[in-house]
Amino acid sequence: MRLEQKVIIVTGSCTGIGKAIAKRCAEEGARVVVNGLEPELGEAVVAEIGPDRARLRIGDLTAEGVPQRLVDTALEAFGRLDAVVNNAALVIPSTIQTTDLPFFRKILEVNTLAPFALIQAALPHLRRTRGCVLNIGSVNAYSGEPGLLAYSVSKGALTTLTRNLGDTLLREEGVRVNQINPGWVLTENEARRKHEQGMPSDWYRDLPPSFAPAGRILWPSEIAAAAVYWLGDESGPVSGQVVDLEQYPFFGRNPPKN
Repeated sequence: MRLEQKVIIVTGSCTGIGKAIAKRCAEEGARVVVNGLEPELGEAVVAEIGPDRARLRIGDLTAEGVPQRLVDTALEAFGRLDAVVNNAALVIPSTIQTTDLPFFRKILEVNTLAPFALIQAALPHLRRTRGCVLNIGSVNAYSGEPGLLAYSVSKGALTTLTRNLGDTLLREEGVRVNQINPGWVLTENEARRKHEQGMPSDWYRDLPPSFAPAGRILWPSEIAAAAVYWLGDESGPVSGQVVDLEQYPFFGRNPPKN
């Protein structure tokens, strides 16, 4: 198994991409700390993985002391820490007209500063295991959808954090930092958001080729499969890299002809 005996914290892992990553890590031999805001959903994830391989720590990562408590949970339950997956994020529509400063600060707190705080708390222990960090960004980091202003900016900042720490922490601490930027993924929350925006409940079954050349969008399990490479030893010394996971080139794409 590719992650045998590794101990991994996965934030935002009660649902969606984080849940898929936590489950796949456990399937590959890791022990995981599940985190999120929904106790019942988190308990279900732990039950599915198995209580001998997973622990649940519910908590808002922007609250004082929560990042350290996540680290402490890993150490108390499993005795070490090998990796952190910063997946938790707020995805809330906003434009320049609808984004006020308190809202913008909240998005940055969750999507950029909370990952930084968890890396800080985990670093002494990652140094001992020569571990790694995997940040989950978004292809929106490059410019963003018109209606996702604050979210897109927060993911752009996360990308810079990854590239900066991916260099400095490998040289100074022996800790790798990389990032996956998913494109459009069919999570429970994304299905709900689109339905709330007026789309039919099965909107994802009939998408135009410009958005889904393959006839569908990505599944969380496909993001999780990619995450295993970066969390395992197979990726060797690679650090500071940001990899886009989408079904078409994000730069220089030729728009489909009508």
